[in-house]
Amino acid sequence: MEAPGSAEAAGSGVGGRRGAVEQLSAAVGQRTKALGSALQESRRQRRLLLVIVCVALLLDNMLYMVIVPIVPDFVAIMQQQQAAGGTANVSGGANASRAMLRPRFPAENLDLKIGVLFASKAMLQLLVNPLSGTFIDRVGYPLPLLIGLGVMFLSTVIFAFAENYGTLFAARSLQGLGSAFADTSGLALIADKYSEESERNRALGIALAFISFGSLVAPPFGGILYHFAGKRVPFLVLAFICLLDGLLLLVAIRPFSDRARDNMPVGTPIHHLMVDPFIAVVAGALTTCNIPLAFLEPTIANWMVETMGASEWEMGLTWLPTFFPHVLGVYITIKLADKYPHLQWFYGALGMVIIGASSCTLPASRNFWQLVVPLCGICFGIALVDTALLPTLAFLVDVRHVSVYGSVYAIADISYSVAYALGPIMAGEIVHSFGFVKLNLGMGLANMLYAPVLLALRNICKMKPSHSERNILLDEEPKGLYDTIKMEERAAKGRNRHPVGGAEENSVDSYHRDFRGASEEDSSGEDYT
Repeated sequence: MEAPGSAEAAGSGVGGRRGAVEQLSAAVGQRTKALGSALQESRRQRRLLLVIVCVALLLDNMLYMVIVPIVPDFVAIMQQQQAAGGTANVSGGANASRAMLRPRFPAENLDLKIGVLFASKAMLQLLVNPLSGTFIDRVGYPLPLLIGLGVMFLSTVIFAFAENYGTLFAARSLQGLGSAFADTSGLALIADKYSEESERNRALGIALAFISFGSLVAPPFGGILYHFAGKRVPFLVLAFICLLDGLLLLVAIRPFSDRARDNMPVGTPIHHLMVDPFIAVVAGALTTCNIPLAFLEPTIANWMVETMGASEWEMGLTWLPTFFPHVLGVYITIKLADKYPHLQWFYGALGMVIIGASSCTLPASRNFWQLVVPLCGICFGIALVDTALLPTLAFLVDVRHVSVYGSVYAIADISYSVAYALGPIMAGEIVHSFGFVKLNLGMGLANMLYAPVLLALRNICKMKPSHSERNILLDEEPKGLYDTIKMEERAAKGRNRHPVGGAEENSVDSYHRDFRGASEEDSSGEDYT
């Protein structure tokens, strides 16, 4: 039988442990609340969301390019083993013979398979973007971004464990589905959070720098890890970062909250944005300027071997020096846009001329260092075009439509996807039929001829935000008591200032004229630049 003192001591010990656990739980709860309130503070939240979006764009572009040194060699080995009657388990160790930085040249019957595999992401992205843009406009930006990160995580894990071509194709296509949500909602979220033009230019420029870094660092990253650690390791590393980015998004903002969605206005449908002539000009420029990059990536390695006898290291590092002029182009465009915001169209046109000249001179290169110069020119020009025109899309939506950005950045993503869907499939056939020189001359000429089209954007800085509001109110019925009262007040103001001249005057035309005068009075006559 236990002594009463020992029972009391045991009870006090249990009570003390419970009290300590409760105190620790309360302290953790207070710290969590403090962290949540700090993250909800506007400026900190904006910066954190910018980091989350930049990491998502970095991951997407790394996933797009990391397979370049892995998949051709992987598919070739898999087909050889299947032809020999063995199993296709080729994910193994680091001692297998693999290309470190670039793909081995596959057999001719593999070219089409590999081209379709590379293009499948952009193809599905192209199909899904019209739907994802509308979905983003309806539910807000954080939830689609979280969905995109989740799908990208799933596709990356499938890539890591894929053992046959069908699974690789499914994983690559699934990545396109995730990109359609993550890329579009990420850019739209930046445009929404950074409403002031100079801040928006800077934030989108940072995002473009991460896109460039992801595209250029991924092939060496994937090739080196594939060579020393096997196929699965590069994909598992990227999947882990993707998971962390999604968890950070959940902490920083509540994607499932209804509050943000309830406060969002109804966005302009994507088919209306597509027929806007200014948005169409920008979308065409984004497609045209990315065609050289999309068509050179699958063809330049073979051309380097044929013309200059390039080594594997030279082919693997071909695109790495282009990162620096791309970042320089982003920086220069941001600085110029801060000083001269009305010349955004000119920066884009200048970039297309530089792309065209670089593309035309590229076939004249006879060694690695000569080749780096036009490639740097192409990436520098793309930086000018992207950095100048992506903020222009948000500006056009602000002044001509409703300030909801999902659909307009879905159009931008469609523009990129057109180039990268056609490149892996068509580039090789064009080189085979017409030659590498004619391919580059055609791409260069297309960019130079498109540059003057951007003159159509030279006067958009004179547009006023009230134009957008007026057109919406005139084209749509009032949606509530507040809208009805405001329309009646403005119409009465306009009638007092512009009395009707005769009984035969059309009442609808009179109302439109009067309402226009009232709207222009509200706009205070200041240009929105």
